[in-house]
Amino acid sequence: MENELHILLTEEDAEAEHVAELTGHLREELLDLDVDDVIPLPGGPAPPGTRAVDVTQIGALLVTLGSSATALNQVVTVIRSWLGRRQDTHPSLHLRMGDDVLEVSEATDEQVTEAFKLFVERHSRAGAAP
Repeated sequence: MENELHILLTEEDAEAEHVAELTGHLREELLDLDVDDVIPLPGGPAPPGTRAVDVTQIGALLVTLGSSATALNQVVTVIRSWLGRRQDTHPSLHLRMGDDVLEVSEATDEQVTEAFKLFVERHSRAGAAP
Protein backbone atom coordinates (compact mmCIF):
# COMPACT_ATOMS: atom_id res chain seq x y z
CA MET A 1 0.00 0.00 0.00
CA GLU A 2 1.13 3.54 -0.73
CA ASN A 3 0.55 4.72 2.83
CA GLU A 4 2.80 2.04 4.34
CA LEU A 5 6.53 2.42 4.83
CA HIS A 6 8.58 -0.70 5.49
CA ILE A 7 11.79 -0.08 7.40
CA LEU A 8 14.53 -2.65 7.74
CA LEU A 9 17.40 -1.85 10.07
CA THR A 10 20.52 -3.98 9.97
CA GLU A 11 24.03 -3.72 11.30
CA GLU A 12 26.90 -5.87 10.14
CA ASP A 13 28.16 -8.30 12.80
CA ALA A 14 25.64 -7.02 15.36
CA GLU A 15 24.05 -9.25 17.96
CA ALA A 16 20.30 -9.78 17.57
CA GLU A 17 19.66 -8.10 20.92
CA HIS A 18 21.53 -4.97 19.79
CA VAL A 19 19.51 -4.73 16.55
CA ALA A 20 16.30 -5.24 18.54
CA GLU A 21 17.31 -2.46 20.93
CA LEU A 22 18.11 -0.04 18.09
CA THR A 23 14.84 -0.88 16.38
CA GLY A 24 12.90 -0.37 19.60
CA HIS A 25 14.40 3.10 20.11
CA LEU A 26 13.56 4.09 16.53
CA ARG A 27 10.01 2.73 16.93
CA GLU A 28 9.48 4.79 20.10
CA GLU A 29 10.48 7.98 18.29
CA LEU A 30 8.25 7.19 15.31
CA LEU A 31 5.24 6.54 17.55
CA ASP A 32 5.42 10.18 18.70
CA LEU A 33 4.56 11.31 15.16
CA ASP A 34 1.25 11.81 13.37
CA VAL A 35 1.19 8.24 12.01
CA ASP A 36 -1.49 5.60 12.42
CA ASP A 37 0.85 2.91 13.75
CA VAL A 38 4.40 1.56 13.91
CA ILE A 39 4.54 -2.18 14.36
CA PRO A 40 7.44 -4.61 14.43
CA LEU A 41 7.17 -7.12 11.61
CA PRO A 42 7.30 -10.69 12.82
CA GLY A 43 10.02 -12.93 11.51
CA GLY A 44 9.33 -16.26 10.01
CA PRO A 45 10.29 -19.49 11.71
CA ALA A 46 13.97 -20.35 11.89
CA PRO A 47 15.11 -22.71 9.13
CA PRO A 48 14.98 -26.41 10.05
CA GLY A 49 18.02 -27.54 12.02
CA THR A 50 19.00 -24.03 13.15
CA ARG A 51 18.55 -22.16 16.38
CA ALA A 52 19.55 -18.78 14.97
CA VAL A 53 17.17 -15.86 15.01
CA ASP A 54 16.59 -14.08 11.71
CA VAL A 55 18.28 -10.76 12.52
CA THR A 56 16.80 -9.27 9.36
CA GLN A 57 13.30 -9.54 10.78
CA ILE A 58 14.29 -8.23 14.19
CA GLY A 59 15.00 -4.84 12.64
CA ALA A 60 11.81 -4.70 10.57
CA LEU A 61 9.10 -2.10 11.19
CA LEU A 62 5.91 -1.26 9.34
CA VAL A 63 4.82 2.37 9.56
CA THR A 64 1.22 3.07 8.59
CA LEU A 65 1.30 6.72 7.58
CA GLY A 66 -2.42 7.46 7.59
CA SER A 67 -3.91 10.39 5.72
CA SER A 68 -1.57 13.17 6.85
CA ALA A 69 0.16 14.75 3.86
CA THR A 70 3.25 15.43 5.98
CA ALA A 71 3.54 12.07 7.73
CA LEU A 72 6.20 10.65 5.40
CA ASN A 73 8.29 13.80 5.69
CA GLN A 74 8.01 13.65 9.50
CA VAL A 75 8.99 9.98 9.55
CA VAL A 76 11.99 10.54 7.29
CA THR A 77 13.09 13.54 9.38
CA VAL A 78 13.00 11.42 12.55
CA ILE A 79 14.85 8.55 10.85
CA ARG A 80 17.53 10.93 9.57
CA SER A 81 17.95 12.49 13.02
CA TRP A 82 18.01 9.08 14.69
CA LEU A 83 20.59 7.81 12.21
CA GLY A 84 22.76 10.89 12.79
CA ARG A 85 22.87 10.14 16.52
CA ARG A 86 24.24 6.63 15.98
CA GLN A 87 27.90 7.61 16.30
CA ASP A 88 28.82 4.41 18.15
CA THR A 89 27.09 2.10 15.66
CA HIS A 90 26.74 1.94 11.90
CA PRO A 91 23.24 0.72 11.07
CA SER A 92 22.07 0.35 7.50
CA LEU A 93 18.51 1.22 6.54
CA HIS A 94 16.29 -0.16 3.83
CA LEU A 95 13.09 1.85 3.26
CA ARG A 96 10.36 0.61 0.94
CA MET A 97 7.10 2.20 -0.15
CA GLY A 98 5.33 0.17 -2.76
CA ASP A 99 7.96 -0.71 -5.35
CA ASP A 100 10.25 2.19 -4.43
CA VAL A 101 13.27 1.23 -2.33
CA LEU A 102 15.87 3.42 -0.64
CA GLU A 103 18.95 1.84 0.90
CA VAL A 104 21.22 3.89 3.15
CA SER A 105 24.57 2.47 4.19
CA GLU A 106 27.94 4.14 4.67
CA ALA A 107 26.83 7.46 3.22
CA THR A 108 27.80 10.99 4.16
CA ASP A 109 25.28 13.19 5.97
CA GLU A 110 24.81 15.18 2.76
CA GLN A 111 24.15 12.02 0.72
CA VAL A 112 21.63 10.76 3.30
CA THR A 113 19.86 14.13 3.35
CA GLU A 114 19.61 14.24 -0.45
CA ALA A 115 18.47 10.61 -0.75
CA PHE A 116 15.74 11.11 1.86
CA LYS A 117 14.63 14.36 0.21
CA LEU A 118 14.25 12.64 -3.16
CA PHE A 119 12.43 9.69 -1.59
CA VAL A 120 9.89 12.01 0.07
CA GLU A 121 9.44 14.03 -3.13
CA ARG A 122 8.64 10.87 -5.08
CA HIS A 123 5.84 10.08 -2.64
CA SER A 124 4.47 13.55 -1.96
CA ARG A 125 0.81 13.92 -2.79
CA ALA A 126 0.19 15.53 -6.18
CA GLY A 127 3.84 16.52 -6.41
CA ALA A 128 3.49 19.09 -3.63
CA ALA A 129 6.66 19.97 -1.78
CA PRO A 130 6.94 18.18 1.58
